[in-house]
Amino acid sequence: MKQSLTRRHAVLAGLAMIAGATLPALVHAQDTWPSKPIRIIVPFTAGSGTDIIARSVGEKLSQSLGQPVIVENKPGAGGTVGASQVAKSPADGYTLLVHSAGHAANAAIYGNLNYDTVNDFVGISLLATLPNVLVVAPNTYKSVAELVNAAKAKPGSINYASAGNGSATHMNAEKFRAGAKFDGTHVPYKGTPEAMSDTASGRVDFFFAPMVSALPMIKDKRLVPLALGSAKRSDQLPDVPTTVEAGVPNSDFNFWVGMLAPAKTPPEVVQRLNSEVQKILRMPDIKTRFSTLGAEPQPMDSAQFNTFIKSEVTSLGNLVKNAGIKPN
Repeated sequence: MKQSLTRRHAVLAGLAMIAGATLPALVHAQDTWPSKPIRIIVPFTAGSGTDIIARSVGEKLSQSLGQPVIVENKPGAGGTVGASQVAKSPADGYTLLVHSAGHAANAAIYGNLNYDTVNDFVGISLLATLPNVLVVAPNTYKSVAELVNAAKAKPGSINYASAGNGSATHMNAEKFRAGAKFDGTHVPYKGTPEAMSDTASGRVDFFFAPMVSALPMIKDKRLVPLALGSAKRSDQLPDVPTTVEAGVPNSDFNFWVGMLAPAKTPPEVVQRLNSEVQKILRMPDIKTRFSTLGAEPQPMDSAQFNTFIKSEVTSLGNLVKNAGIKPN
């Protein structure tokens, strides 16, 4: 019996030594974060509104953290491919996700997602809101009313692009279509640049392009802006009305971009990231850059952003249900 107790004491002492050695190592790892490059996964193609916002913030984040911040584009399935990769990544603060409002919509569109939109991520911060702009090819439609009348004259004949099924550009188009009460054909693309190109060529009738991406083509007169999908006008296109002002009720859409991390990322790391991002979003040069792109910085603490995402999952879920959107 005495020998058994001695052995047990030896085992417990060994376990205590291991725990004692491991705990300082974990604390040290958190204290020294970041000690290697950080990846930001953007689940859309390069040149999309989400991508441009991510790269702007990522560049500043690299400077403030003293480590390279690498933006990787992982497009596919309305942003679910990239989101899935981040959800399954180690929760150590070295793999982040910058996604758009489509992240909340995908929970309702894809019934077989291999991740949970709310529980598999922790919000770092909302980054920006930016208007989508309803664009068409030159010499096609001169106004929102003309576009809607043409769609109603031949139900189903109008087609509209998106940057992917379930993307924010898709949600905006569906809200517009529901408000205007016409049928159309959705044509999802791999990303925003491809959708803008085919809209400019006339292969599709219209596209709700992120202003941050569309402005250069608008200035070059390759795309014609008919209306903004947001609740208010933009200083970048002051003469362009909103879709509500153009006569389509309940058609305004909140296109947001935010940063997230895998769930169970250490709270200290989440707080550090949030603190750095909030500082970045208040920098005068970032405010100026965002303004020229039609975007507005929206710093938010982690708890607020988590609550915001939950509310978006509910509201966009209702939009998906009412519009009858299915995976494709």
